[in-house]
Amino acid sequence: MGREIKSAPSDRAFLFLQGMATRFFERLGRALAGRGHAVYRINFNAGDRAFWRLSGAIDFSGRPEEWPEFLDRLIVDKAVSDIILFGDCRPLHRAAIRVAERRMLRIHVVEEGYLRPDWITFEEGGVNGNSALPRDPGWYSERARSLPPWSDPPSVPGSFRRRAFEDVLYTMTSMAGMWRFPHYATHRPYYQLVEYAGWLRRLALKRRAERCAAAAIEALPADPEPLFLFPLQLDCDYQVRVHSPFRAMHLAIEHVLVSFAQHAPSAARLVVKLHPLDSGLVDWAAITGHLAVDFGIADRVTVLDGGDLGRLMERRPAVVTVNSTVGSLALASGLPVIALGKAIYDIVGLTYQGELDDFWSAPTPPDAELFNAFRRVLAARCLIPGSFFNEAGLTLAVNAAVDRLEATYARPARGEAAQAAEVAAPMTAAISMR
Repeated sequence: MGREIKSAPSDRAFLFLQGMATRFFERLGRALAGRGHAVYRINFNAGDRAFWRLSGAIDFSGRPEEWPEFLDRLIVDKAVSDIILFGDCRPLHRAAIRVAERRMLRIHVVEEGYLRPDWITFEEGGVNGNSALPRDPGWYSERARSLPPWSDPPSVPGSFRRRAFEDVLYTMTSMAGMWRFPHYATHRPYYQLVEYAGWLRRLALKRRAERCAAAAIEALPADPEPLFLFPLQLDCDYQVRVHSPFRAMHLAIEHVLVSFAQHAPSAARLVVKLHPLDSGLVDWAAITGHLAVDFGIADRVTVLDGGDLGRLMERRPAVVTVNSTVGSLALASGLPVIALGKAIYDIVGLTYQGELDDFWSAPTPPDAELFNAFRRVLAARCLIPGSFFNEAGLTLAVNAAVDRLEATYARPARGEAAQAAEVAAPMTAAISMR
């Protein structure tokens, strides 16, 4: 059960765009409507319709080039003040953000949490490489002075079974309703049924893979000198495709292995861990293994398909990542980290700021006090506790999101703040000339 909701008059109108295959947007929309706010939703496919059982939904069935004008008219007609969307790199969302910025609307971007588990990213303006958060360590230390001490959020682990069920429901409904949205094209690189086929194969082999991974972790030297971890990310992840120099995961793998072969100490070992949500359509283990043989480091590279990340972290590896959230987990454990792409945590004093070639010989741990300040600021500004795939987690996230949205009304949005600064600048200059 959620908290009691009392309606109140509001001049805010929230427009929801696409979300994940989860009930989070629907639950949040219901909560906002119950508090007196106007709530609307745009459906881009029949899957979107299935995950929004409230009034206020509008279908967009036009061509992509018609979308900005359609959205602009809707913003004016409905007096929209805020847009809420999942992921700011989807093509339809990139276009929507440009329209919203011209209209100086607030844009609230939802993503899976910068810190995990039990957090959801809920940030105004943009996330990840598009975040407005600075990279100045002093800024975090200063902001954290007025914040409460760090405390872990309630544990609300998401259900993989629920995640899979809702994803299949979304996909099947989208396919059944294609006639209603003839011009819609998914942002995902693979046809969904092909992904499911890969997933079924991977699930069939999962138990054996987990056993092999657990044995490989236990077989690592008790005191390696030194040990490195390279967690792979999803090839379709915009973190790799947009916010890194690689554009594809195989390029990142090759870059890391070449550098390791040429510059890491001869006693060093590298563990490459596959992403737990990878569909298995690409044989990353084989690609990594073949490259390791080509570069003469096969005896120093271990590839894991599964395995307990926490158990692996206990071996105290230094972490090489493009921009995975494993980087923030490693920082929380005091482990050295280098980020090869844009990462919210890539800050002087937290991550290694030199070149990868040098990191192998001189990995440096993060400043514990700075990381404590950093995560407290993240929790206060752009994270909410909760989970997309757990009932208690959904309730927690919705309540926190409503509080965050209503709290932002007391301060100007980024566009409004910029406009105010432009207006104030000539007035300030005139005063100073007197």
